[in-house]
Amino acid sequence: MRVHICAVGRMKTGPERALLDDYLVRFDRTGRSLGLGPAEMHEVEDRKGGGVEAKAQLLERALPKGAVIVALDERGKLLTSPEFSQQLAGWRDTGRGDVAFVIGGADGIAPALRDRAEVTLSFGKMVWPHMLARVMLAEQLYRAASILAGAPYHRA
Repeated sequence: MRVHICAVGRMKTGPERALLDDYLVRFDRTGRSLGLGPAEMHEVEDRKGGGVEAKAQLLERALPKGAVIVALDERGKLLTSPEFSQQLAGWRDTGRGDVAFVIGGADGIAPALRDRAEVTLSFGKMVWPHMLARVMLAEQLYRAASILAGAPYHRA
């Protein structure tokens, strides 16, 4: 199952980018034998303004047809890492070919796009910078693959 991270804004070179790339490489290596991955970044940027609605249109174009849409939003469901790994495995095991995680910009995700999501996830009640949310998602993807592989990375 291919994984897509569809996000508003372009991440520049720096420590966040290095962490993101590192976790995505780890996920690809660990997930390959499990039928997970590769993971691809789809960055969209609306330089013309238009707010969350304009950004939602750009994000919509980045979503693969038929993908499970997962919106990251502070109002979303809280999952443990093992629960998240089981969710990924469930989509994979039911033949879903793509899962797309949607990360909005500073103003979040347009309600219409958020409502289209099959699942809305939260990384907690606090609001996180959208660039850091990418890193946190990539780490959780790697952790999920490690859990499914029976590797010792996750200790609960």
